[in-house]
This record gives sequence, C-alpha cells and structure tokens, in this order.
Amino acid sequence: MDRLSALLERFRVRAHLFHAGRLCGLTHFDAKPGRGFLHVLRRGDMELTHRRDDGVLVRIEVHEPTLLFYPRPLEHDFHNAPADGSDFVCASLDFEGGGTHPLVRALPALVVLPLQQVPGLDASLSLLFAEADQMRCGHRFLADRLFEVVLLQLLRWLLDHAKEAGVSVGLMAGLSDTHLALTLTALHEQPRKAWRLQDMAAQAGMSRSAFAAKFKVVLGQTPADYLADWRMSLAQAHLRHGHPVKLIASELGYANASALSRVFAQRLGASPTAWKKESLQTSSKTGKELS
Repeated sequence: MDRLSALLERFRVRAHLFHAGRLCGLTHFDAKPGRGFLHVLRRGDMELTHRRDDGVLVRIEVHEPTLLFYPRPLEHDFHNAPADGSDFVCASLDFEGGGTHPLVRALPALVVLPLQQVPGLDASLSLLFAEADQMRCGHRFLADRLFEVVLLQLLRWLLDHAKEAGVSVGLMAGLSDTHLALTLTALHEQPRKAWRLQDMAAQAGMSRSAFAAKFKVVLGQTPADYLADWRMSLAQAHLRHGHPVKLIASELGYANASALSRVFAQRLGASPTAWKKESLQTSSKTGKELS
C-alpha cells in the first residue's frame, strides 16, 4: 500500500539548496508563508532555538549527524561554536498551497531525527553531499531533487514511527494505522467516488460503528468531514491552477458547480470565485516579499 504518492502527486513539495558548509556563531532563519526547511547536520555540535506559540523559548542540543525538519513556517536560530562551527547542507521547502498542504497541517512544527535512525539514508545523503560539495553542471538542480528524496525517506520513517515523532492525532497518525490507512489511501486516490460510511468501513475491514469511532479519535474528525475537507483541499489546488469550477465539481464527485460552490462556501467561508481572487492577491503579495 502506497500511503504517500496520492498526497505528493496532488500537493507538491519543492526543495531548494541554499547552503553547504560550515555555520559559525548565530544563524537566523525567518518564517515565511508556505516555506519550511530541511537541514542536515553532517558533523559537529550545535544548539537550536525557537519560540512556541505561547512565547516560551525552546532550546535543543544536537551532538550527532541529524536531520532537522521544519515543515511549516517557524522562526528559528542555530548556535554554533565560532571556533570550528558545524557542517550543514540546508534546503528551503516550498509546499504547494502553503498552510493548506495536508502534510504541513499533519506534522509537528519540528522533527529532530538522528541520521542513524533512518534506514537507507546513507546512499541518498552520499549523493547529496557530493553534489553540494562540487560545482558541476546541474549540481544545484540535482541537489534539490536529492533533498526531495531525503524528505520522502523521512516521511516514510514518520509514517512508521508516528508516536515516536510525537504525532498522535491527525493525518499522519491515521496513515500510520494499519486499518485506517487503507481507507485514507482510497479516499485520497478516488475523491470523486460516492463514498458512504459503510464503504469506508469495508475498505478498512471494520464494522461501521468501530470504524467511525476509531476514525474520530485518531483523525480528530468524522469520516464525512475528512472527505469533505480533502475534496475542498483538492478544489483549492485546482483553482490555483486555473481550472473552471464546473470541471472541478466533476473531478470531485459533485453533481454540478452549484453543489461544489455550496460546500466550498460552507467550509471555507467564501465562494470558489472569491477565494481564488483573494488567493491570487495573497500569492502576488507573498511573491513580492520573497523577492
């Protein structure tokens, strides 16, 4: 069962290498809409800090080669010894849809993971380090793609170790559950199907009552609400790509454009047309800020 492809095919993540080498002293990373970070500490010791939503300063010490994954905007600082520094390769991550990207909503603000805990990383990282260290034709493009491979391997690990990573509720927790993952993957792959509760439960190999209860506990919402939110996320993605509402309605299993617009307005507080206009304005403003 492939639990990730349907997500990543519909909601892309693009990596962009921006640093390879030592970092000394204090290095600050801003929080920008739709942007995350994936840092790989190759060698050295460091301290990283950020503030929680309540303003409390969090300090974490790292003393071995480690992946530092920030899936959503979080202002953070690296503190490295000025004498020798620590060796990094760093990439920014652009999540399609920004904060609406399903993985951004499903993951914790920070994942700190020693490299030795993720099987199979050695080959990918060896290629990544080789491309980051040498100036050759296409090295930046290839390094970006290799960072995306490392991210996928990290996501695989998180699916198999959700509780260890501090993920107990939400999409990643659901995809980590043997039974619920069957249903979630089917919903992701077939959003236009006329799903009934009994169909979802049968997909999971459970009774309707047991399935509904477990889904609500693990995902934090009912199966019907999850399906509606998934369809609305897809509708937003289609709108960003300029697809007409009538075509989107057909793709997502709604009888017509009016039916889709009604659900869209109920769940997102605006019509598809109004949402698209506001989204384009926001994207234009964000693009100017990033440039």
